[in-house]
Amino acid sequence: MTHQQLDSEKIIETVQTLHRRMQERFPQAGLSGVCEKLLEISRQARKRSEAIARPIPWVRILSGTVIAAVLITLGWTIKSAKPPDEPLSMAEIVQVMEAGINDVVLIGATVFFLVTLETRIKRGRALKAIHELRSVAHIIDMHQLTKDPERVLRQGKDTQSSPKRSMTQFELSRYLDYCSEMLSLTGKVAALYVQEFEDSVAVAAVNDVETLTTGLARKIWQKLMVLHTVGAAPAAEEEKSG
Repeated sequence: MTHQQLDSEKIIETVQTLHRRMQERFPQAGLSGVCEKLLEISRQARKRSEAIARPIPWVRILSGTVIAAVLITLGWTIKSAKPPDEPLSMAEIVQVMEAGINDVVLIGATVFFLVTLETRIKRGRALKAIHELRSVAHIIDMHQLTKDPERVLRQGKDTQSSPKRSMTQFELSRYLDYCSEMLSLTGKVAALYVQEFEDSVAVAAVNDVETLTTGLARKIWQKLMVLHTVGAAPAAEEEKSG
């Protein structure tokens, strides 16, 4: 594996390590289950991406056979055609040209459909897998949604519907950091699908996932900055007073 490609094994190992870290620190957290799902998807992504990169023999054989049959039929039709004994009128020439153009367009569309069939099948598989990662990214964001650093730093009165906040400042910092790592790894898993399959539609879908995960991670880092900046102020005051 060169330094110009993502190593699926390394990605799986990183997700697996992150999952262990989360289980050890937050064994009861639902986020650990999401990370376990991401680990399962990353393992599947290795096999799926390899399958997408490989040729599909039956599609190529079918497409080649049909294209050859169409071209042979067209050639036989042209060869069998006999010119009329009398010259054609202008209206008849127009009709013949119109029919010929329609046939050429139809044959061209058929050939194009068959030539791109394999790519479209692979694209469908890739997009389905990438959509799964997009859903995972939103689930991760839902888990960090109520993790507000202000409530840890400034205790206030909870309402009946307020979410439970039992984490310390350090625990919340680690929890948010785990979310950020999971989002980053989600984008890396998505990139595996287009590493050997350079389809513009699939690449655009992966870019959308990476844009999504980057945007969600940016919100998490804003929370971490608040947590670290505001949380460091009392410690600095205690050092001065000491």
